[in-house]
Amino acid sequence: MNITIAKEAGFCPGVRRAADTVERILREKQPDEHVFTLGRLIHNDAYCAHLEALGCGVIGREDVDGILQRAKAGEKITVIIRAHGEVRSVLETLAACAAETECLTLVDCTCPFVERVRRIAHDNSGEGRLFALLGAADHPEVEGIMSCLRGPGVVFGTAEELDLWISSNAYVQYETKSVSMAAQTTQKCSEWKKSIEIFKKLYTNAEIFDTICTVTENRQKEAAGLAAQSDLVVVIGSPSSSNSRKLAQVCREHCPAVLFVDGPDSLRENMHPGPYHQVAITAGASTPDSVIQEVYETMNEHENFAELLEASIKTLNTGDIVEGVVIAVSNNEIHLDLGSKATGVLTHDKATDDPSAKLEDLYKIGDVVKAKVVKVSDIDGLATLDKTRVDAESNWIAIVDAYESGEILEGKIVEAVKGGVIISLNAVRVFIPASQTGVPKEGDLTELVNTTQKVKIIEIKTDRKRAYASIRAVLREERKAKEEAFWASIEEGKEYDGEVKSLTSFGAFVDLGGVDGMVHTSELSWRRVRHPSEVVSIGDQLHVYVKSFDREKGRISLGYKTEEMNPWNIFTTQYQEGDVAEVRIVSLMPFGAFAEIVPGCDGLIHISQIADHKIAKPEEVLEVGQIVSAKVTAIDMDNRKISLSIRALLEEAAADEEYADEAEAADEE
Repeated sequence: MNITIAKEAGFCPGVRRAADTVERILREKQPDEHVFTLGRLIHNDAYCAHLEALGCGVIGREDVDGILQRAKAGEKITVIIRAHGEVRSVLETLAACAAETECLTLVDCTCPFVERVRRIAHDNSGEGRLFALLGAADHPEVEGIMSCLRGPGVVFGTAEELDLWISSNAYVQYETKSVSMAAQTTQKCSEWKKSIEIFKKLYTNAEIFDTICTVTENRQKEAAGLAAQSDLVVVIGSPSSSNSRKLAQVCREHCPAVLFVDGPDSLRENMHPGPYHQVAITAGASTPDSVIQEVYETMNEHENFAELLEASIKTLNTGDIVEGVVIAVSNNEIHLDLGSKATGVLTHDKATDDPSAKLEDLYKIGDVVKAKVVKVSDIDGLATLDKTRVDAESNWIAIVDAYESGEILEGKIVEAVKGGVIISLNAVRVFIPASQTGVPKEGDLTELVNTTQKVKIIEIKTDRKRAYASIRAVLREERKAKEEAFWASIEEGKEYDGEVKSLTSFGAFVDLGGVDGMVHTSELSWRRVRHPSEVVSIGDQLHVYVKSFDREKGRISLGYKTEEMNPWNIFTTQYQEGDVAEVRIVSLMPFGAFAEIVPGCDGLIHISQIADHKIAKPEEVLEVGQIVSAKVTAIDMDNRKISLSIRALLEEAAADEEYADEAEAADEE
């Protein structure tokens, strides 16, 4: 057996540069210095464990604020940006802090190829420009590239996704003057070429930037050539590594036997059958040289390695529960590498119970899936699998465990049936009796369909594998928890914003967040009201405060009116003696008329002050509801009484007129 190791296998220059930089910093770091990489440096567990042993920690974006605070407090911290790069906002935040704080050092190890794509994204986006990128939308490199945009951008995972985007007319929403397209640096070359052809049919003048890393391109070309000449190809890399998965795909296009492993242990566990005469080894960009050497030595440990591979082949039988790695996903089915002669096939209905679900959203290449073998065909080299059966069993166990532990589960109401509704809890159909739904008696249960609800399992029938759940039990617990939290924090004078839930003859009940308090009618307004509805309505939002409470009796007395709302304070703030006010006549008495100056605050116009001549009763001049001008002639602060006069204004007007006449006569003389 002849074993060939690809020349382009292992660390690419960008990853090697980052790895060398981290190891140098770790060798030179001070005892009181902390070193972190923002995200795992590479997709290799053994190497990351090696860095951790040397004193290198790993942080996420959510940890950045805490790191900055520690640096500002005086801790010496070095943050290293991996070859994938980072989103622009995080980089700018770190750079700004590093410029201001001596204790923080930022080391940017973004790969030059990645940095070039980031510049292209920035320079070719903005108003009237559309930037398209072929890559995995959730990949850190792609997230970083798209964060550099100054305008709209779209990401396509495959040429098929791009074609679907065009055929669905989704592109119409973008009014563009120019369009540019680039690719993730580790993108598969054949996929990139297909995407360019599709894209140019829609945008004939599109500017295409070939941004696939030359190292990646050379690695894939070399791997394809070796695969075409080999009986077996061993691809070393992590299932979570994008470039490693794509490398395995390239090899599968040219060789029927491809083994995707992450190290020597994985090699021993997943050996394919032989015999083999020509074997090739290649590795993704995140694979250290030491791992490649270990795999090579493992293969050379056995003179009869081909026989060992043959002996390790998994035999599949109907009814077996197997695990496989996803190697392809389409709209209708999933293909799995089972480490056997047969490729596992999961059709849509056997992969999920949700007919509306998209397999591309549920599964990604590299995912590990457990399923039951339904049929094995040696002729076709296919094994028909059923994941739903395995899920049903494990999910039923989870339902039983939830019943025993009292755990709250969440699911979707899928159907209204006689006497209740059906909720799907991890693909298990569970019945909720109508009395446990929280819907009032004679209410419409169909309103719950397609809603997500939290439930507790209240009964289990193990022999028939049936379960019964309750929404009300959860609501009851949540309400009880809210009440406990409320009573633990309540105190006199504390303010709340609440909703008016009901009105009675003596006050309004306000929901304070699971617990009701009452605002007495006398507390609703400074003026006298006969019924709360004169001031508030059900559904109104009130800002109230606690006057007193009795936890044992569950009673809370609330206040609503404040000194700022006091009509007397409003009046004295706006008016003083001698001012003129527009007032509204509210009542007529034998001795005069009461007039409202501001809402809730009245003044008296004595009968002698209503007119500039003697009248027998106020009704001769005034009527209720009439708006008149009156002068504030006196304010009794102690007794809170106000005297008003219409006569004073009439006499002032007459005096002004007499003065004007005298002045006119003098001018004539």
